[in-house]
Amino acid sequence: MLFLDKTTILSEVIDNHHSLIPLLNRFGIRMGLGDKSISQICKEYKLNEEFFLAIINTYINEDYFPERTLLKFDIATVISFIKKTEMYLHHYQLSNLEKHLNAFITTSDPENKQLKLTQRLFVRFKEEYVNHIERSSIELPASEEALQDLKSIFIKHISGNFNENLCYAVIFSIDSLLKDLQKHNRIKVKILQPMIENLAVSGVDNWQELLDAEAQISFDKDAPISPRELDVLKLVARGHINKEIADKLNISLNTVLSHRKNITSKLGIKTVSGLIFYCISNGYISTDEIEL
Repeated sequence: MLFLDKTTILSEVIDNHHSLIPLLNRFGIRMGLGDKSISQICKEYKLNEEFFLAIINTYINEDYFPERTLLKFDIATVISFIKKTEMYLHHYQLSNLEKHLNAFITTSDPENKQLKLTQRLFVRFKEEYVNHIERSSIELPASEEALQDLKSIFIKHISGNFNENLCYAVIFSIDSLLKDLQKHNRIKVKILQPMIENLAVSGVDNWQELLDAEAQISFDKDAPISPRELDVLKLVARGHINKEIADKLNISLNTVLSHRKNITSKLGIKTVSGLIFYCISNGYISTDEIEL
């Protein structure tokens, strides 16, 4: 089993594993890697080295999955990666498959009813998967099964007159999307879902709102909020109402409201669930501090 560590020269790995190029894109890494090690690349792009290694080793080795390692990371890191992956699957992998399928059907026998059926199956799959992404759902759709069926139809059951080269292209496109989707779903099931469940145990059960909030927020421990605003923020996240916050900090209710308005404006977060998510992700509070 090929296992990468921080001393591995990344360009040498990519030379033998071209399928990793889209994965690098999700981390913002561009080609022109030179002879830099993974450690050097991570420093250059300001990446969490341990998280990057865990993800890239998972993609190279189908039997490798560092569940315990990934569970150590904050939920914002995991969700950010999941969001970027879903954007790639939607706008590249899925679009690439659709392009090849449409070309295949256009250049094949227009009277072949099987081809029209495969197109309908793909459209149904696409609608289901796009709706799933738009809902930011952590539940898994039947996407893997649908793709497996579509690939099986092309390999085992397609007949009549058709463009054989484009048929191969469709199969390869399905297989590429399927493999990427399987790895992506594995991270959602083994990492994101347990994190959401842990938040629910701590009283944060509106995970959908958290996922939507993360898509709009850049989590930064040096966020431009004042020390007093941070005091207010942490009390809000712990479940205190405005009057309680005023009493605890010995300030007026209007001052509390002013601080909350500034926090919302500076962080771009409007909901309490989003503020809780922000505080936990940046280490300002722990899940144990959230009042049920």
